[in-house]
Amino acid sequence: MTINCKGQLIDLSTPKVMGILNLTPDSFYDGGKYKNDSEILSQVYMMLKNEATFVDVGAYSSRPNAEHISETEELKRLLPIVDLIVKTFPEIIISTDTFRSNVAKKSVNHGAALINDISSGQLDSNMMQTVADLQVPYIMMHMKGTPQNMKNHAHYNDLLKEVFFYFSERIAEAKHLGLKDIIVDPGFGFAKDVAQNFELLKQLEHFKHLELPLLVGLSRKSMIYKTLELSAQEALNGTTVLNTIALQKGANILRVHDVKEANEAIKLISQLNA
Repeated sequence: MTINCKGQLIDLSTPKVMGILNLTPDSFYDGGKYKNDSEILSQVYMMLKNEATFVDVGAYSSRPNAEHISETEELKRLLPIVDLIVKTFPEIIISTDTFRSNVAKKSVNHGAALINDISSGQLDSNMMQTVADLQVPYIMMHMKGTPQNMKNHAHYNDLLKEVFFYFSERIAEAKHLGLKDIIVDPGFGFAKDVAQNFELLKQLEHFKHLELPLLVGLSRKSMIYKTLELSAQEALNGTTVLNTIALQKGANILRVHDVKEANEAIKLISQLNA
């Protein structure tokens, strides 16, 4: 199970880590954390040192009820940082976290190698065609509504069946447009309450039936800190526990704030399965 990132083949049969770099002032855990270029570069350096395979750069906050920003603002936050990172770490594999096709296109032109779309093309009808033309891997996530209103959409008759149906539709559309490398993300925390998130995790191994790489993003999310009655800042241990379960159920990529701990979980599970 490999994906092609700008000519570099990444083998996902051994799980990989995607480090999160939020350039937003209002993300739920690390919003506004990086005040200048050197702090950003220092964070990226640490992620790479701790063996992150990908760094996921996002300039639009998708937490529940986050402020909606314009495409111009998103590009203004994003592109200078992509340039800076690529110049400093030429070998880096950057994933751009965006649902806008123009942002996807420009970021790839500036050096990004994957697109991570929370909406699977549903918030921008040009997205899938754009990514197909760019010939980069595409992460499609399950969400209903928008970040601003998704909390109102956490209703399902059969959660697993509905998420599966969503992916079968979106995957068919992507393949029809010529997308080669597709990765699926069940969308923990997106239009799902705490109980639904745990239900999804419990059933995670069923996503193997899609025969595509599986990305899991559980890092410091509310399903952890609400259950444990903590803050996001205190949710690293809980994150590691759930990441370990996700790995046992077939996750190929862990999208995390804490790269070192995620890689330790991967190494231990790999040893267990050896």
